[in-house]
Amino acid sequence: MTTAGTRRSAAARVARAHTGVRLSGFIYGTIVALSVIVAGGRAYPDDAWHTAVVVTLTCTVFWIAHVYAHSLGHSVVEEERVSLDELLRIGGREGSIVEAAVLPVAALLLGAAGVLPDRAALWLAFALGLVVLGAQGVVFARVERLGWLATLVVVAANLGLGLLLVALKLVLAH
Repeated sequence: MTTAGTRRSAAARVARAHTGVRLSGFIYGTIVALSVIVAGGRAYPDDAWHTAVVVTLTCTVFWIAHVYAHSLGHSVVEEERVSLDELLRIGGREGSIVEAAVLPVAALLLGAAGVLPDRAALWLAFALGLVVLGAQGVVFARVERLGWLATLVVVAANLGLGLLLVALKLVLAH
């Protein structure tokens, strides 16, 4: 017989696991989006529409790759073919990779629509990506119940890692 505390503990573990998986997809997707924004901004500084399309397509391709890879892994672990329900569950779980690009792409679309100059839209998209990375650090810190100093360190690490990866992409690409 299970008690209410045991059920609540199991529910809390499931919620924590779900948050962790979504968080990892958001961090990964944000870094991918930032990398593409930087590269797109260098290649097409006056064409925010082009960069928005490339960011969206790149994040979508990475999402498909993750769904495919996790589906194959699931088949091996479970020793069975992936059902449609399981495929949809994996797709939903990995969806945060694409969702991470929503705010930066929205900023790029403001440039494409003429609401902002293209270069301003690129900077806004980059800044929003950094804000998303910072917010993800805060989410992690809250889930882990970290104090303010540890939260600050996690947020700084998230932002630093994002900036470092984007800088490496620029150095290696040019």
